[in-house]
Amino acid sequence: MSYAIIEISGKQIWIQPGRFYDINKIKASPGEHIKLEKILFIKNNDKLEVGQPCLNNAYIIGKVLKHLKSRKITIFKMKPKKNMRSKNGHRQSMSRILIESMKTTTI
Repeated sequence: MSYAIIEISGKQIWIQPGRFYDINKIKASPGEHIKLEKILFIKNNDKLEVGQPCLNNAYIIGKVLKHLKSRKITIFKMKPKKNMRSKNGHRQSMSRILIESMKTTTI
């Protein structure tokens, strides 16, 4: 089993090849291949590498499947006895990426 921990969009994500993940929206069109180079940890079969903080000789190839929006969250603010009520909603823009392969020259 191979997996990696990467940093993308300011968050750390545990990923595996062949799976797709929803991340904050990135500037890439659907169908475009992306190269992820901020790899913090990688494990291929029995060998593992830990970056200090990132690995230099490793990268991950992914493909942007589509852009979408997350579930809607509702924000409600109220001040009692003041007749102040505010109700807002928010949907975060997301990108769905498929992890195709993990490559490194040290493993």
